[in-house]
Amino acid sequence: MTDTTPVDLWFDPFCPFAWVTSRWLLEVEKVRPIEPRWRIMSLEVLNENKDVSDDYRARATEGTKLIRVIAAAGAKHGEEYLGRLYTEVGTRIHNEGRGKDRTPEVLRAIAAESLQAVGLGEELLDAMDSTEYDDAIRASHEEGITLVGQEVGTPIIRVGANAFFGPVITRILRGEDAGRLWDGVLLTTEFDDFFELKRTRTKRPQFD
Repeated sequence: MTDTTPVDLWFDPFCPFAWVTSRWLLEVEKVRPIEPRWRIMSLEVLNENKDVSDDYRARATEGTKLIRVIAAAGAKHGEEYLGRLYTEVGTRIHNEGRGKDRTPEVLRAIAAESLQAVGLGEELLDAMDSTEYDDAIRASHEEGITLVGQEVGTPIIRVGANAFFGPVITRILRGEDAGRLWDGVLLTTEFDDFFELKRTRTKRPQFD
């Protein structure tokens, strides 16, 4: 029996690049012996001391409402709900294009539909406007960002002792293509002195 390799992925549900990477990782799971494990990041925490526009900062703050719901579900019902809710929330934000309008009504609808889809009750919606889980969100974020450094963001993956920002991809690779990219990523994690391989992005993320 082949042992599975745990792979931790830190995400903010509103990050389109994290979404593509996370969906790729689920494709990898079909063709390679890995176990994706989901960890929360926060674009609000990431950018709280950085020079970003007021609009971006406000949108990140609004996005935290959904992160709180995901964190509450994980705390009360088990870590498996982090990934399950991320899938439901992310599908609505990215695939359905509902992440552009972050009004309280839209965010609440996304959260309510996602909770219903995974069989959890609407009482978890109370977390949207509560600070009860903010310390846990920050702790999870800091765990991930400390592994890779403050100058990067989401997604972060950890395999064994090493962690990296990325891989940043713009299309969800499937089948053996997903596996081949994973093979390359896995190889880089074996070298403690490997740090960076990058080129300027020329494509926007695709979610199909």
